[in-house]
Amino acid sequence: MSDRPRLPRTGTGTGTGTEELERRKAAITRLGHELRALVEATVRTDASPDTLHRVADGVRTVTGRLTGRRRARGEIPEVDEFPAGPRFYSPVTGAGSPLAPPMRVTAADDGLIGECTLAGTHEGPPGYGHGGVSAMLLDELMGRACAAAGTPGLTVSLQMSYHRPVPLETPLRITARVTGTDDRKIFVNGSITSRTAPDADLVTAEGVFVTPDPDSTRALFPGLQRVMAEELRG
Repeated sequence: MSDRPRLPRTGTGTGTGTEELERRKAAITRLGHELRALVEATVRTDASPDTLHRVADGVRTVTGRLTGRRRARGEIPEVDEFPAGPRFYSPVTGAGSPLAPPMRVTAADDGLIGECTLAGTHEGPPGYGHGGVSAMLLDELMGRACAAAGTPGLTVSLQMSYHRPVPLETPLRITARVTGTDDRKIFVNGSITSRTAPDADLVTAEGVFVTPDPDSTRALFPGLQRVMAEELRG
């Protein structure tokens, strides 16, 4: 039997019926869309200070309406499919995240393809994406490629090469593929191009990921043990 840790596939929430779960996903997606529009308007507005103060008061009021139990640190949302599926609050792919582009991920013959468009929220140099955002896009997709290949792992090394600035408001194509393994090490390559010029690399990366052994997994992610036990009972 393999000594690779068996990671849970779904969230650790209290659990709801399928219909209610789909309603929650739809609501999270809608709220995330509106929050991204708010953030984009915030970073690009030239509104007066008085208007900004009034909006800030309104945002505080809205925040106060998000009552109820809050997820604990490390708890997986019930809407997530972990580790290889959608994560609704990921800052890269999450439909519910106000920070995510969000990147859409599909399978390819030799790995994964991500598509997204960066906005003013992600700006570094004027008109272009922040270099850290490029690294975040690649780290996310390269990690997902490990999981899709059946070898989920954590990043231990990510070597970035920036060839050209990544433009904002331009459809991007991100790729990731596993190139080899060595025991628990997984080697992955990734790239960012524009969708219209997929052969002209903007950013490339070489990464090393490591699948933690079972003892390390338990130490790093104690909140996951409940789901793992439930899966084994199932």
